[in-house]
Amino acid sequence: MSHLSRAWRAAAPLPAPWRSPRPFSSASGPTAKKSVPYQKTLQEEGAGSGEPSRPPPASAQVVVVGGGSLGCQTTYHLAKMGLGGVLLLERDRLTSGTTWHTAGLLWQLRPSDVEVELLAHTRDVVSRDLPAETGLHTGWVQNGGLFIASNKQRLDEYKRLMSLGKVYGVESHVLTPSQTKDLYPLMNTADLYGTLYVPKDGTMDPAGTCSTLARAAAARGATIIENCPVTGIQVRTDDLGVKRVHAVETAHGTIQTPCVVNCAGVWARALGRLAGVHVPLVGMHHAYVVTERIEGIQNMPNVRDHDASVYLRLQGDALSVGGYESNPIFWEEVSEKFAFGLFDLDWDVFMQHIEGAVNRVPVLEKTGIKSTVCGPESFTADHKPLMGEAPEVRGFFLGCGFNSAGMMLGGGCGRELAHWIIHGRPEKDMYGYDIRQVTLNVALSLPSRRFHHSLTDNNRWIRERSHESYAKNYSVVFPHDEPLAGRNVRKDPLHEELLRQGCVFQERHGWERPGWFSPGGAAPVLDYDYYGAYGRQRHKDYTYNRLLGDEYTFDFPPHHDIIKRECLTCRNALALFDMSYFGKFYLVGPEATKAADWLFSADVSKAPGSTVYTCMLNQRGGVESDLTVSRISPGAPGSPLAPAFEGDGYYLAIGGAVAQHNWSHITTVLQDMKFQCKLLDCSEELGMMSIQGPLSRAVLQEVLDTDLSNEAFPFSTHKITTAAGFQVRAMRLSFVGEMGWELHVPRADCVKVYRAVMQAGARHGIANAGYRAIDSLSIEKGYRHWHADLRPNDTPLEAGLAFTCKLKSSIPFLGREAVEAQKAKGIFRRLVCFTTEEKVPMFGLEAIWRDGKVVGHIRRADFGFAIDKTIAYGYIRDPAGGPVSLDFVKSGSYELERMGVTFPARAHTKSPFDPDNKRVKGFY
Repeated sequence: MSHLSRAWRAAAPLPAPWRSPRPFSSASGPTAKKSVPYQKTLQEEGAGSGEPSRPPPASAQVVVVGGGSLGCQTTYHLAKMGLGGVLLLERDRLTSGTTWHTAGLLWQLRPSDVEVELLAHTRDVVSRDLPAETGLHTGWVQNGGLFIASNKQRLDEYKRLMSLGKVYGVESHVLTPSQTKDLYPLMNTADLYGTLYVPKDGTMDPAGTCSTLARAAAARGATIIENCPVTGIQVRTDDLGVKRVHAVETAHGTIQTPCVVNCAGVWARALGRLAGVHVPLVGMHHAYVVTERIEGIQNMPNVRDHDASVYLRLQGDALSVGGYESNPIFWEEVSEKFAFGLFDLDWDVFMQHIEGAVNRVPVLEKTGIKSTVCGPESFTADHKPLMGEAPEVRGFFLGCGFNSAGMMLGGGCGRELAHWIIHGRPEKDMYGYDIRQVTLNVALSLPSRRFHHSLTDNNRWIRERSHESYAKNYSVVFPHDEPLAGRNVRKDPLHEELLRQGCVFQERHGWERPGWFSPGGAAPVLDYDYYGAYGRQRHKDYTYNRLLGDEYTFDFPPHHDIIKRECLTCRNALALFDMSYFGKFYLVGPEATKAADWLFSADVSKAPGSTVYTCMLNQRGGVESDLTVSRISPGAPGSPLAPAFEGDGYYLAIGGAVAQHNWSHITTVLQDMKFQCKLLDCSEELGMMSIQGPLSRAVLQEVLDTDLSNEAFPFSTHKITTAAGFQVRAMRLSFVGEMGWELHVPRADCVKVYRAVMQAGARHGIANAGYRAIDSLSIEKGYRHWHADLRPNDTPLEAGLAFTCKLKSSIPFLGREAVEAQKAKGIFRRLVCFTTEEKVPMFGLEAIWRDGKVVGHIRRADFGFAIDKTIAYGYIRDPAGGPVSLDFVKSGSYELERMGVTFPARAHTKSPFDPDNKRVKGFY
């Protein structure tokens, strides 16, 4: 046994003001004992015998691989949803990988509305559903949770969570230091700014939870086989060249199945390789220590001291102490034989948590360490799980990479994954978790929606980003933060040109895109320095990092006035926006029009030269995308600007952050419907610059070799023309609510065209502007942003986009039946625009109050500089359960709650800026 203070001294002999005065003795140094703190583990029920617990069947509807939290939850929910033929295979015994040693904490509040919903379902499953179904106790303990704030910014973050919690009925209270001391007498509160107390947080027992899930799943017909490792996955190619799961191979037989679910945790990469699927995660050591008995600790809440990067989990009459360090140990060679195993704790790495723990609960300094728990965990590049159908192989699903949150997110994610498998999509908006989000596998012409192939195949990128996500796990989530790791992977043709002019870049799915322009000059993103870990030298005088740090606030950022100038220059003169990171796809072929009619909610089958704003929907009528679709004529072979094709052709321009989500959705529909057409990606070959503002016509008329009058070039049309002698596709569109044109330019010509436009615009006051300005300008005009205002579980009718649906025609389209049914039944939630008279910063997640009742929360908010008001959009419901009509919207009295403080708000049924759409049509 050792004391925490002695463990610290053994690892770090430097003086510490809180050190015990007792002399240090090497004989009582850190213990080598390794064991988990749970009374029961499934290892104790018998080691693997080498034979499966029962013979595997010849076939199954779904084979779940991995018997940890996610595997058991997914199996349980598949069976509960009524699916037969569900099989779970575990190579050793349930929980034997990473689940058995997890701390099992469940915190109900996170800075994500979807995650709050997922966590709520997990809590319901372990505390209510499973005991009711089985009569067994899962090990759930509701002792509450306490978040520690040592500064104003941290308490502001907690107040944001508190306001969001009111929307979902999660009880929470902001406590003063003295109130915190009353709740937790053993805590040092002298350095506290305040705390957030959530009474119904708690802890889960991994063995109790998983064994109960297994029993409940088996009672509903699922089969669970332990000691049955998977040795291979058979994949076959169908008549259309699409790879699909065919069978799972084990040492004890082959199982025919159309669906495999990879819930193998740290071992998910190896399992993916059996099917030819990339699984971008890394294994790391993750540790905590278990103390001896502490008098007076019983019934205390669990503690998260984010600023000290440490948690204190109640373990009966003791504590488990752990956290997230800046120098985690990577598990370089993942062992296939590792089961119910623990690593030796590296005190040089873990020691950074000791000081924070002793500072927060001083009695720990004289408390013994009973055992150490250091096991493997899987971590991803964006600290979000990997879920959904893999891009490379249809029928191969992922449920892995949970970043030490597999227990707390397991119930919610297990249910969504089960729904995904059965119905083809999840019930909730799982976009942020979807592996098919932002990747394009060039060789297969198949999408991976989450990470571009240049990233998933890049071990350096995965390692850097996973490290940063781990090290910043407890950092405050600020609205405008950007990663420092894995940068400069994808640069557009104007990158160097804009960098020299002070562009401060944002990173979106590998792309560097303009955020805003600093008058202080260039702010390049440097190679990742691992925050000084692993003997690396931290960058000094790092301008980009300093500019990011300046914006670590929940108030208006210091660059607020710079973004204001960019916005008002666009409104009053003109601005150039580099939007080259946009996705640019061609849908071409004999059945391209047939495919377009089915894919797009609007009627896009118009004459070449037309451009249509449209949505793509899923079967439930939810919005999978909003984009522009332009009808085109055939061009020259190999031309990225006007490709050659037979049949019909359409040019699709899509926001770069969601481009591959679109690619994936379209590709899946084309495969399922067997349309005879192709989807071509020219995103890298074309640049895109948007020139917007009342003076845009005057400037561009000097550059473009075509008449830009309203009569010759009306809004929502496009044509091939020349700019400064170079061929471009000019499109009269706007994302900011002004008259303007987009220029789609071959990559090699982008800089020359850009310079020509800037030279022509110089005497008119042209300025560069970035996406921070676009965010402000677009919300001011009421333009929707996909995944903020629009999600796959929002419909066009709810979002105010009924005009994008060709319901007056007889043309069928994906989601039409659902939209028509909703129109007949009524709209029970509606997206509403709010403004506040008080100039207060809002960023989303604020609660919406109507007549004294919470009716929703804000999805997106920003400041509108032309109208000089805060603008916020959110969906509202009628607490009485009735439809939400425009009269309902107009009749209420509204307030928006920001960090526990409410502000009077006005609801708008039209855009507060240029509601008659005159400016985009050139009428000023």
